[in-house]
Amino acid sequence: MNNNTNTPSFTTMTDLASERLGGKALLCTDDFFAEKENLLKPGRGIFIADKYTDRGKWMDGWESRRKRGPGYDWCIIQLATAGIIQGVDIDTNHFLGNHPPLASLDACYIPSNEAVDMDTIKWTEILPKAALNPGSQHLLVIADNNVYTHVRLNIYPDGGVARLKVYGEVVKDWSMLKADEIIDLAAAINGAKSILCNDMFFSHMDNLIMPGRGVNMGDGWETKRNRTPNNKDWVVVRLAHEGRIQNAMIDTCHFKGNYPDSCMIEGCSAPAGTDFAITLVVWEIILPQQKLQADHEHCFEKEIVNSDKYFTHVRLTIFPDGGISRMRLVGTASPNPSKGGA
Repeated sequence: MNNNTNTPSFTTMTDLASERLGGKALLCTDDFFAEKENLLKPGRGIFIADKYTDRGKWMDGWESRRKRGPGYDWCIIQLATAGIIQGVDIDTNHFLGNHPPLASLDACYIPSNEAVDMDTIKWTEILPKAALNPGSQHLLVIADNNVYTHVRLNIYPDGGVARLKVYGEVVKDWSMLKADEIIDLAAAINGAKSILCNDMFFSHMDNLIMPGRGVNMGDGWETKRNRTPNNKDWVVVRLAHEGRIQNAMIDTCHFKGNYPDSCMIEGCSAPAGTDFAITLVVWEIILPQQKLQADHEHCFEKEIVNSDKYFTHVRLTIFPDGGISRMRLVGTASPNPSKGGA
């Protein structure tokens, strides 16, 4: 079930279990050889041929010891945010003679203000037992539209899994926000998503809306060098909710010899599912073109225009090319979203 071609569309959705977003590996039956926390790290994991620990071969994943009795191993993961799970990637990369033959996935919903004994949780099976191959990605569709906060990965009977990615849609109860409460409308943790860009040669557009500051130059959105006169690169972000933008922050953290000369932000209000690759959209200025500096947080408030208008999507344009680590767009959510685009 290795899907290196014809990749399912759910892989473009948010990885709700990502450590970078706030996912946590809470509990497992056994991680003797390799720690459960590795499951949620970025990428597919690496292999170092001659690296060992005092317990055996070092592996970049979660690996339990060989089971000599009945039962199976499992790991409980708290998602970064409540969401509807559309698909998963159970990746056995580099686990060749030690991968589990089978895996399944359970899920549950636990309110954030509720203390729960993990031993009493009622789990719902969202993925029946599926066969796993060695050293492979297993991209599996989840046919369940319920909202969940935790998942349990079960492996039969034991072995190693490099990564678990849980793709889906962030679900946030916007009715709980107070009137005029300030929120980052461009934050992935709130449900924002980078949906289209003209170039992300060096690093992915999704990095723009991740929590925290970039950890290195690879943790941002960076385009290739472009020598075309008057070139400009751009990325479109679906806001977490239709809203009004009051201030913006553009961070060029770690980008020193390759930061853009300047940037501009525009907004639009578009229906849900709009294909920005083929649809003609009327963009309105939110932040007029501004000069940027190397490795610097740029905060714009007085420069913001159209702060009284509601937008569902924004387009960040950089001139002529380069890298941006993070973008924050702080404002207020619409009490009555008109287009449903966010």
